[in-house]
Amino acid sequence: MNQTYAVAAVTVVVLATVLVGALGLRISRTTSDFYVASRTVKPALNAAAISGEYLSAASFLGIAGLVLLQGPDMLWYPVGYTAGYLVLLVLVAAPLRRSGAYTLSDFAEARLESAQVRRLASLFVVGIGWLYLLPQLQGAGLTLQILTGAPDWLGSVVVAFVVTGAVAAGGMRSITFVQAFQYWLKLTALLVPALFLVAAWVGDDAPRARFDAPAVFQKHTAVRVDDTVRVDFDGPLTLTVSGTVDLVRHDGRPVALDEGTHRIESGTTLRFPEGAEVPRRTTEGSDPLSWSQPLSGGRDGYQLYATYGLILATFLGTMGLPHVAVRFYTSPNGRAARRTTLVVLGLIGAFYLLPPVYGALGRVYAPELALTGAADAAVLVLPERIIGGLAGELLGALLAGGAFAAFLSTASGLTMSVAGVITQDVLPSRGVRHFRLATLLAMAAPLALSVVATNVPVADAVGLAFAVSASSFCPLLILGIWWRRLTPPGAAAGLVVGGGAALTAVMATRAGLAPEGWAHTLMAWPAVWSVPLGFLTMVGVSLATPRHIPAGAAATLARLHLPEDLVGRPQHEGVPR
Repeated sequence: MNQTYAVAAVTVVVLATVLVGALGLRISRTTSDFYVASRTVKPALNAAAISGEYLSAASFLGIAGLVLLQGPDMLWYPVGYTAGYLVLLVLVAAPLRRSGAYTLSDFAEARLESAQVRRLASLFVVGIGWLYLLPQLQGAGLTLQILTGAPDWLGSVVVAFVVTGAVAAGGMRSITFVQAFQYWLKLTALLVPALFLVAAWVGDDAPRARFDAPAVFQKHTAVRVDDTVRVDFDGPLTLTVSGTVDLVRHDGRPVALDEGTHRIESGTTLRFPEGAEVPRRTTEGSDPLSWSQPLSGGRDGYQLYATYGLILATFLGTMGLPHVAVRFYTSPNGRAARRTTLVVLGLIGAFYLLPPVYGALGRVYAPELALTGAADAAVLVLPERIIGGLAGELLGALLAGGAFAAFLSTASGLTMSVAGVITQDVLPSRGVRHFRLATLLAMAAPLALSVVATNVPVADAVGLAFAVSASSFCPLLILGIWWRRLTPPGAAAGLVVGGGAALTAVMATRAGLAPEGWAHTLMAWPAVWSVPLGFLTMVGVSLATPRHIPAGAAATLARLHLPEDLVGRPQHEGVPR
């Protein structure tokens, strides 16, 4: 990819973000504007802003990478991301807005009349926000590295600097305009190249766009295999091997491999010569990516269970994401919040039609990314692979700009929500000046983690945040909105047991502490058991502590479920304290 075009595209996106944010800053005249856009954001604008911040690096790059790796099985990701808003629409959107809560911590305190539950909820808001921010920064680093060859930390620093400045300067009013603008930019950046790529694929005059064209390494390439795999070679090939192939150890010597299937052990590095055909990864038997044997063995086996874990996490985790919840407070009323959610379903549904196209084309034109561990780069490299020339470079630059917009918009919403919690529950004062200090704190931790925790697939990392959210805030919101007998001890126990179990499981898995087989799968995809555990714990402890039901529970539930003109405005609603 031409670095000049790519850098120019990223620069334009960054400058446009700053300019649009400055527009919001010019019309932010009150503290209420800064924190909640004065609760006057119309459904169309709010839906575009929510879609802009929700469609993150996992959506723009990660889903295509997962489809490239595992085929159509991974279409459950976009289905789950979209359907999560359907659950949000039916069960949560309007009551959450009527609660008058600015953050999930506010909701917990208002519903349960407990400062202890509020503090516990704040810990989970910050933790989930940081889990979600990490892949945005890592995705930015990957993108800038591919485009310019810069160190992978540079993209993270650029995004952190721009986002921190925009949020600290203009608050919610500014990032509302920024995120709405960036949604349409991301949609355009994916749609236009996709049309050209599909046209090139089906065109008779495009010899490079054929399924039967062999994929080859464009240069001498070293591939490190992080998981034990089986690969098929269409012909004999001599390559340099450092590791174990077919149970034989090789120490950096040339090895002649015959045509057929070979077993490559985890940790092996293969060095392919320029022009060598890319071997195909097989998915029969016990391969971790196989769905033909959904209960097969292997470290990441038991794929049928894993799919159920993915579906449950994405369906139920959306409602507990801090940057999603905070945006509903910018709606004028509960009805507007529900309409906003309905529009969001249409906007993100349209967007999610596109990443699978890139993943499918990547399986044809960039299959070596499945072996190199850089599958998330498929979206960025396809224009050059399929079209080439000036047109390919320009389309690649457009995709690069869209990818950077994804990092900026989602990181903005997450930083805003985490900074709001830090301002209210950590810092001694809750004014705008302290909010700006909280913005720096909200970005500092994930920025440091992005430098340390490398090579984490962006969609995979976001999936962790969804699992923790589904196991903690989903039970709190649903029971808090629909069950009068929820008590503060029950809510606190459910947050700790459900959310804590999910967080411990996924972090232990990422640290390589999970044993092989079912234990690993249960810990890597915890939502199947951690979500019911959170619900059962909240219900069980609440039933055991009936004397702790808040005195104002009945009045609070009436306010959540009745239209605003019948019950009036919540007494605690307003600018965050």
